Amino acid sequence: MDGIWTMVAAAIAFAITALLGKWMVPFLHKINFGQTIREVGPKWHQKKNGTPTMGGFMFMIGIVTACAICLPIYLFSTEGGKLELTLGFRTTQVIAGILMAVCFGMIGFLDDYIKVVKKRNLGLNVRQKLVLQFLVAGAYLLSVYLSGGSSATYVPLVGLVDLGVFYWILSLLGIVGVVNAVNFTDGIDGLNGSVTFFYSTFFMLMSGLLEYYGTSIVGAATAGACLGFLIWNFNPAKVFMGDTGSLFLGGIVCALGFGMNMPILILLVGIVYIVEIVSVVIQVVFFKLTHGKRVFKMTPIHHHFEMCGWSEVKICVVFSLVTILTGALATWMVLTSFSGFYG
Repeated sequence: MDGIWTMVAAAIAFAITALLGKWMVPFLHKINFGQTIREVGPKWHQKKNGTPTMGGFMFMIGIVTACAICLPIYLFSTEGGKLELTLGFRTTQVIAGILMAVCFGMIGFLDDYIKVVKKRNLGLNVRQKLVLQFLVAGAYLLSVYLSGGSSATYVPLVGLVDLGVFYWILSLLGIVGVVNAVNFTDGIDGLNGSVTFFYSTFFMLMSGLLEYYGTSIVGAATAGACLGFLIWNFNPAKVFMGDTGSLFLGGIVCALGFGMNMPILILLVGIVYIVEIVSVVIQVVFFKLTHGKRVFKMTPIHHHFEMCGWSEVKICVVFSLVTILTGALATWMVLTSFSGFYG
């Protein structure tokens, strides 16, 4: 019966997100919260100018509501009818992960709001974003440490690895890096939602198999909400998630990996996110070293494929297939590593 709440969370998140679009999309149009498209981007993107942004609030509300309903019920049922006031480490970590994602979403909202008010594509500057992001990531890791977390992490096919103080340093840098990587993945209709749907689905499955049901509920809610959002965001998009949504999803992506105490899997299942941000780093470094030469036609790399003639739908399909393959590989690694866990 424990696993049933993952399905309930997915259904609730999907329904709320999909239905919110019927109200939020017209509302964002009404208050003129439209996206300003970069002039340096693909010229055919200019037709998207004015498409409502900040649609990420749709799935933020869907995910948080689904988790707020299903997590307490799950905890109540597993405690034999008595919900303890002192929550265990796993539960604290799940709740802290959701709060971290919401805080990242609020940073994104501030960025989006500045863009909309000033009618330009740039909101917060890089330094402002990074300071806020490091503060949020640091607060999350501090909560994990204070609730009983250690510097030991599971690496599939290897075992438990204790990195000592370096674990916390790498985690801090990793969270901020991954959150921005997910943000970079948002650039064409349906891409971030599609990739994150499959990413969260595999984490739902893996955490469920290992009986991390709290994390599984979050993964299910995220998958359901992404699917509900794609109704409105798939090409041609009626609404964009904005930094509000992409930074929130970045927080969820990290929370799922840390919720299983296997953050290394974020790099594997989320390989698309990593390639997106690495392509930007390569482009910038190469441009500076060669005084203007480029490796890619445009970054993040999904724009390179666009410039090569790929349609937005083709990019979404191919990048999603890559996520399915890496997700399947990660699931196999987990099953192999914990085969004794299943009896």
